[in-house]
Amino acid sequence: MAHLPLWIPEPEQVASCSLTSFLRFIAPRFGDMDVDQLHAWSVSDSENFWSEFWDFAGIVGDKGAAPFVATGARLEATRFFPQSRLNYAENALRYANCEQEIVVWGEHKVKSRMSGDELRVNVGAFQRGLRAAGVEKGDRVAAILPNMPEAICAFLATSSIGAIWSSCSPDFGEQGILDRFGQIEPKVLVVADGYFYAGKTIDISEKVAAVVQRLPSVEQLYVVNYIGLAGASLDRINAIKQGSAAAFDAALQEAGKVEPHFERLPFDHPLCILFSSGTTGVPKCIVHRAGGILIKHLSEHILHTDVRRGDRLFYFTTLGWMMWNWLVSGLATGASLLLYDGSPTYSTGDILWRLAEKERCTHFGTSAKYIDTIKKQQLGPGHTHNLSALRAILSTGSPLSPECFYYVYHAIKDDVHLASISGGTDICGCFVLGYPTKPVWRGEIQGPAFGLQPDIVDDAGRPLTSGKGELVCRNAFPSMPIGFWNDDDGTRYRKAYFERIPGIWHHGDFAEWTENGGVIIHGRSDATLNPGGVRIGTAEIYRVLEGVPAIQEAVAIGQDWNGDVRVLLFVVLKEGCTLDANLSDLVKRRIKDGASPRHVPALVIAARDIPRTRSGKISELAVRDTVMGRPINNTEALANPECLEQFAPEAWRHLETAARESRPAVGA
Repeated sequence: MAHLPLWIPEPEQVASCSLTSFLRFIAPRFGDMDVDQLHAWSVSDSENFWSEFWDFAGIVGDKGAAPFVATGARLEATRFFPQSRLNYAENALRYANCEQEIVVWGEHKVKSRMSGDELRVNVGAFQRGLRAAGVEKGDRVAAILPNMPEAICAFLATSSIGAIWSSCSPDFGEQGILDRFGQIEPKVLVVADGYFYAGKTIDISEKVAAVVQRLPSVEQLYVVNYIGLAGASLDRINAIKQGSAAAFDAALQEAGKVEPHFERLPFDHPLCILFSSGTTGVPKCIVHRAGGILIKHLSEHILHTDVRRGDRLFYFTTLGWMMWNWLVSGLATGASLLLYDGSPTYSTGDILWRLAEKERCTHFGTSAKYIDTIKKQQLGPGHTHNLSALRAILSTGSPLSPECFYYVYHAIKDDVHLASISGGTDICGCFVLGYPTKPVWRGEIQGPAFGLQPDIVDDAGRPLTSGKGELVCRNAFPSMPIGFWNDDDGTRYRKAYFERIPGIWHHGDFAEWTENGGVIIHGRSDATLNPGGVRIGTAEIYRVLEGVPAIQEAVAIGQDWNGDVRVLLFVVLKEGCTLDANLSDLVKRRIKDGASPRHVPALVIAARDIPRTRSGKISELAVRDTVMGRPINNTEALANPECLEQFAPEAWRHLETAARESRPAVGA
């Protein structure tokens, strides 16, 4: 019996959504289309698609004259709206009034609101502060901040004058911050005195002082009083920088109520610098263009996610993840933003759902890891909280398992649009994501982003209509990076995305098309396993393990072994469980039956914890390199680098003998 969709939008939902409105908007000029025809047209006639969407979204600025897409000699040389002038902050603040607000929750200690009017005035005040500090177009302003309204004020003030923004979260270590900001040499640094996490108050003033001492480019530093230690932070830093530090709140008050001025700049003017996770070396500094980020985010918010004026948009994120930038762009739709800073499972574990209920959240965004965690905790937010306002749940960061799809519809809400989305920091957006007018199928991302032509190819670059392969993009799109910082001739940029398969963007995900026109992401292609020369995505193993109650989480890697590759599986067990021969055999049997004999690990090894990047993604490469005895070049990119020692061969090599002396592994 064929699987049925988990969700089908009601006819009135389809009729009222913004995607349908856009189809009506273009119909007089380009004819009637369905959503699949719209996607095909958005790729075949990219210029008219983006031009029409500019008008539909009401982007503030001068669109300029045609051509709106100027094709270059190479894909990465294509330019969008080459004659246009706009300002990202002007668009983000276009609806800033008493109806729009930013709401922040933070565990039990912080809860505040900032109206749209207050946001606009604060952006103007901080813009004056930046001007007074000598910040000009092209200068860098960096931040070490929790997810708070002051961060949004500083970002928009920076972009309003054409300076370039960059940020990280306050849990980053000293070296991790320097690995990032040391490359881009910010003129101004905005920091908090600390942050709250899991019921703890964490003072970062000493760390910030050490960072400032090693960042000679910083001429002015602003300290946000978050945990009540801003005075100590200011004293510490001023002792080093001779009076360069000032209180953020005082700077706003001194400037008074000032309307921001917006400098309209070319579409390709730099907006922000984002960083790769950096687990294999110093992070890449990815420079993103203001116009490209604005129009790409608006297309995702409006067409794919149906965010409308008056909606209330939430995404659980930090300033170290591109989803923070994505969230801030929601202001340009007229939506209010709901922010949360702290542990998502703090106290009773339901704090995010209390926020969603009390603040009437319409769009709830989080990571696949969070959904998996509350599933394993057997929480039922839909049964304990009023989520009647909720229309969409978004998930990203790693593949969302089929079991988690099922969980969302049975434990959270049965009439919600669940949109698993996938893209990356590299494009600050999505290649594949949700469609509010299409059914949701278990375990599948609904389809490709409008204006982008993602494809799945084999190692030779040939398209695959079925089976697993490399995720690529065949056409240019507005949010392709300008390039990397300090890569003037573009060599490193081209090597990262365009050399593997010449002429098209190679993203580095292992994926496959589904019979429903959707996509399944099987993990990063550089972390795929190759036993016997057959490529296996690690997500296939993790999906099977969802059905093993004793396992909390796991990481699978391929180890070079006797001229081949063997699979090693490290598992974190639930409290009270023990990895014995019976459980190991059960795991192998489940993997053999649920995936294939090729997937069966040679060894199943207990682990205390699994390394993750600071955005919450499992770092399979860090585990693999540790197993292989290779140095980890940048442990600062990991949230928990101390756990790596348990993956060194000497920590588990004794299991080899035990495995040989016991019965043969299932599926061997």
